[in-house]
Amino acid sequence: MHETIFQTDWGWVGVAASSRGVRAIVLPKPSRRAVECDLQNAGTVDGTSSNGTGKAAALHLKAARAFIEAYLDGRARPFNLPLDLEGQPRFRRKVWEVLQTIPYGRVRSYGWVARKIGKPKAARAVGGACGANPVPLLVPCHRVIAGDGSLGGFSGGLGVKKRLLKLEGAI
Repeated sequence: MHETIFQTDWGWVGVAASSRGVRAIVLPKPSRRAVECDLQNAGTVDGTSSNGTGKAAALHLKAARAFIEAYLDGRARPFNLPLDLEGQPRFRRKVWEVLQTIPYGRVRSYGWVARKIGKPKAARAVGGACGANPVPLLVPCHRVIAGDGSLGGFSGGLGVKKRLLKLEGAI
């Protein structure tokens, strides 16, 4: 696993990738150390970095960083980055596939996502899958809100979710 940590106007951000694709994103934190801890807790750090071997992983990191920097700077653009979600449960992967269809600047409810995956009573489980999303922004879980229009939850914190949705003009 390879990683990169960089500073943006929003704070410190981290990305981890394998040769197969982006494996984890740590949303903006106030310190580099906080991002390092989150990457470690996600099990993505193995002592290697993007400066050594692993050309494919290094390319995924470079592309992910460019996307994240542009996105957080308000210069949204489509991305075509491979994701490495190996080992993730099938239910979560199904939810994340649906999340990737939610357009920039739009929101959908947890119930809407549940219906899209053919499990209309699984809104809470959808929320759990959103909370377990290892690649926020690339899989835009911040675009999922509660059925009553409230923000619901967000692994990056509700302040970040609100800021992301404002950036996209969704709220």
